[in-house]
Amino acid sequence: MEEMEVQCRRCLLPVKVTNGCKRLRCSRCHAEIPFQIRYDAGQGSDGLINKRRDYPDQNKNSSRPSLYSLFSASDDCSGAVSPNNLASRKRALICGVSYNKQKYELKGTINDVYRMINFLHCFYSFPRDGIRVLAEVVKFGVLPPTRENLEEGLQWLVDGCKTGDSLVFYFSGHGLRQRDFVYDELDGFDETICPVDFATKGMILDNDINAMIVKPLREGVKLHAIIDACHSGTVLDLEYVYSHKRKQWVDNRPPNGAKKGTMGGIAYCLSACHDDQMAADTTAFTKKGMTGAMTYCLVDAMKKNRNSSYHQLLASIEETIAKAYESRCISSKLFNKFFQRHFIQEPQLSCSETFDINTKFEL
Repeated sequence: MEEMEVQCRRCLLPVKVTNGCKRLRCSRCHAEIPFQIRYDAGQGSDGLINKRRDYPDQNKNSSRPSLYSLFSASDDCSGAVSPNNLASRKRALICGVSYNKQKYELKGTINDVYRMINFLHCFYSFPRDGIRVLAEVVKFGVLPPTRENLEEGLQWLVDGCKTGDSLVFYFSGHGLRQRDFVYDELDGFDETICPVDFATKGMILDNDINAMIVKPLREGVKLHAIIDACHSGTVLDLEYVYSHKRKQWVDNRPPNGAKKGTMGGIAYCLSACHDDQMAADTTAFTKKGMTGAMTYCLVDAMKKNRNSSYHQLLASIEETIAKAYESRCISSKLFNKFFQRHFIQEPQLSCSETFDINTKFEL
């Protein structure tokens, strides 16, 4: 019986389809997987599985690219740990929002998505069926980064988490601030991330992100959020923020006494900038295409030193970005107008608890 492999559009799990199948659900996330049946002349009612609508051909001889092609071996994968040697479960939600055909469109977020997929797979052996992608690339069968899909993805990320699990939430897109009316923010502002439909469906607040992926973390589970967006310093509302200048942890617990901690696990957040700063989408580092400054510098720093500590990683990212600004490789009319070319994007580390930042960075 003839069969072929298709991808679940929600979690990207490879699923085998046999000739004659009329309805298919993913065995992992239970989403219905659409596909088309082609009936050839002279074949009567014997249907042959054709490629799914809006999906690339998964045949080995296909020359068209797919997201799975990003998992192929490369120089970046040298020295990576074999997934078979990993005892813990690894799961990641990667979201890149381009805001296509909107006035605030971003050109570099899709490149950030590709870079982060390779980074997680090659450096930290995240399996491809453990990575869910939200991006505006419908031809690859990936769900769009709408508010509904993003919130569902965040819930999927932590669902059933258990001791030893390593979770990653990556977001590249716009971030904004709005007034805090429940008095749980020291600076009086809630930080937000913007799904592709935020203009009609609304932004996702830091309070909501904390409730969805920080509070459910059980003992022995670790979460790393990597947020490449403006105003993202405390976008997970974690209780402690590391001051690079003061070389110490700063208490970020809500003044109204609200609890923002976990159920015993630990959450880290690497943000592109402080809450009152903007983050750059730039060609300064690649010269070939746009990319988020923090995303590029983080991956580049780990390429140079795979044993980097959190302190070394932060210092490297900050130094590389600062040099780019000083050389005016990163520039924008908005930055120049309000900061007279003295704007500096400083990465921010926050955590659900204090720890020694000389600890090795490990996902």
